[in-house]
Order: sequence, then C-alpha cells, then structure tokens
Amino acid sequence: MANRRALSWSAALRDLKDDRTRRQDVREERLKTNAGLRGAPALPLSAWRGRSGRRYVVGVHPAGGFDVDEMAEAVVIAVRRDDTGIAKMVSVATSKESPRDHLRRTWLERVRHGGATEMHVHRLADSEAERMAIADDLKVDTVEPAQV
Repeated sequence: MANRRALSWSAALRDLKDDRTRRQDVREERLKTNAGLRGAPALPLSAWRGRSGRRYVVGVHPAGGFDVDEMAEAVVIAVRRDDTGIAKMVSVATSKESPRDHLRRTWLERVRHGGATEMHVHRLADSEAERMAIADDLKVDTVEPAQV
C-alpha cells in the first residue's frame, strides 16, 4: 500500500490562475536604490502595486514642499506614513494638461489636512486616458477619486 497523494494538475493550475486574477490589495512596495552611484545621491523612489497587479514606479516628495506645478500631467498619490514606516494612501489624483491651479491647490490643502506627509508622483503615463486608468487601478474603496 503506497502512501501517495493524488494531485489533480488541472485543479492546481486553475487555482493558480484564479489566485492571479483575484483583485489584490493596493499597496506600496519600497524600492532599494543604490546610494551614491558614482557620487550621485540616491533618488527617492518607491512603487505602488495596483489592484490589477501592475506596478507603478513613483518619485517621493515631501508634502510640505510639494508645488502645484509638479502635478502637471501626472498621477499623484497623497501618502501618510505611520510610526512603523507603512504607507497609507490618503487620496489619488490625476491632472490634465491644462492648468487648473485652484482645483489642484484645493486638493493639496485637503490631503495635507487629511494627514498626508508625502506625495508620490508617477510620470510615466503618456496620455490622460492612461493616467485615469492608473488612478482607477490604485483607487481604494475608502479613497475618494479626484481629478484636478
């Protein structure tokens, strides 16, 4: 009598596929950078994983010194860090090509008041439609959508 477990490969592959297609939690995945590569300071970079599983690399800026002009044609994630360094998304917004400074300023004031300490900026999207798709992928149910 052999003590073998029958493995259904089709069931295992189906479960693996279902696991990949399940909606994932939106989360930050910190990047390691090479400090002082040929004397240059390390760039403050991070990445966010969307619900689809796609990863978006962002530049990290302090919320206090963040200017409205830096939001042009970008996806901006307002972030609050807890004492352990875990990032919590406050809000995510996209901006169009045309300047709408009063809406951008209002959004910035609102997220700063909401506790945002960092602004994570993703600039690798080519079009407005792509930026909107990224914002939708990063949107959490508790986060209000904003387009400024």
